[in-house]
Amino acid sequence: MLKFLSFLLLLAVIAASAVYVILYRPYGPSTETFVDIPTGTSTVGIAKLLQQNGILRSAYALDLLHAAKPGTLKAGEYRFDHPAPPAEIYARLVKGDVFTLTISVPEGFNLFDIAAAVQAAGLGPAPAFLAAAQHHTELIALYSPHAASLEGYLFPDTYHFSRHATPLQILTTMTHRFRTAAVQLDLTGDIARTVTMASLVEKEVSQDSERPLVAGVFVNRLAQNIPLATDPTVIYAALLENRYRGTIYASDLKSPSPYNTYLHTGLPPGPICSPGLAALRAAIHPAHTDYLYFVADAQGHSRFASTLKEHSQNVQQYRAAEHAAGRR
Repeated sequence: MLKFLSFLLLLAVIAASAVYVILYRPYGPSTETFVDIPTGTSTVGIAKLLQQNGILRSAYALDLLHAAKPGTLKAGEYRFDHPAPPAEIYARLVKGDVFTLTISVPEGFNLFDIAAAVQAAGLGPAPAFLAAAQHHTELIALYSPHAASLEGYLFPDTYHFSRHATPLQILTTMTHRFRTAAVQLDLTGDIARTVTMASLVEKEVSQDSERPLVAGVFVNRLAQNIPLATDPTVIYAALLENRYRGTIYASDLKSPSPYNTYLHTGLPPGPICSPGLAALRAAIHPAHTDYLYFVADAQGHSRFASTLKEHSQNVQQYRAAEHAAGRR
């Protein structure tokens, strides 16, 4: 009888050791390994997939953990780069700790900036992204049916994408974020015109409190058929024609591009960047003033004027302050 009990105890120790090894001893790759779990894969299927890829010592580990602590295992691509106990892997699957690449789109980024960010994140070459942004204008047909590209409608935000995300998937996500903002702002009427105006406001001023004033200046100049004369549109025209040299030259101001608001009256044909919420609000609700001019001051704010004489004085003061700062 004593021998039988000893035998049972030995079996229990062996079983406990086996369970410990299966469930708690770290196992897996020491180098970066990706495993893509398709949507709809069963728990058993996930366990086998992880074992086949060297992430789990035994598929039974996941089955045991799932039986002891039921949870929904999330599909997606996972990154493994160090040996880990099955309990840690199971917790990641329940949490849905999938691997993604991050793209940050600040307010004021244009398509060229966003394409560069996409490439820098490892999500594909910039030219392919730009081509897709020019081709898939159906994504914003509700807002701008005649748009030449998705410029202005890739909403500023921080995005997370799978390594395998296509340009179309990225663009769809970003334009969907714009739709969410449009609903939030109750954006109605001529939305294409509003977004274009907001993009100019976004590029011209950094202080949110001044955005409605700048929008008001543009409204007043449009009403009097005065060219908007904004430098950011001239820069954008040069970018479109692949001739921007880092600064504005006299030849740029004479460019026949419809985006040259020194030469042409009215708004440019479309947005020149992705405006944020503050700029969109300013375009929707511009300030009612008699201002026709504005210029930045040395502190990064804007000085507004109703007459050309007053504006010229503001410009002279700005240049004097800039010169004095340069001599320090």
